[in-house]
Amino acid sequence: MTKGTSFDDRLSAAAQAKKAQLEKFRARSEANDPAFAERQAARQAVSLAREARTAERNATRLAGVAREVAEKAASDAAVEAEQAARDAAVEAEQAARGAEVARQAADDVALQAERKAARDARYAARKARPRKR
Repeated sequence: MTKGTSFDDRLSAAAQAKKAQLEKFRARSEANDPAFAERQAARQAVSLAREARTAERNATRLAGVAREVAEKAASDAAVEAEQAARDAAVEAEQAARGAEVARQAADDVALQAERKAARDARYAARKARPRKR
């Protein structure tokens, strides 16, 4: 400790050092990087698109199963066939609705990701501009 430093001087120097370390950490952080946000949004959009394709495949499979059930029921009796066909059609329609909802969700997430990326890019550009005083 030097003779000219007071307790207040040491406190302010410590606070400045902590502030400098925090700024250095924030500058390195990936969460503030607009490219990182874009990659995360793209990953989320791909994930939702994958879920939509899975739902669509399931709907197709269910439609095939419904067709088979309808064919089998037709050979058993006409009344039972009509009911099974209606049930299969309802199942296929519900599966198609689920696939459409998943597809719409994927589109919504992709749109939100694009908007967020644009907003983050604008924010980063604003922060990069020199300040006027």
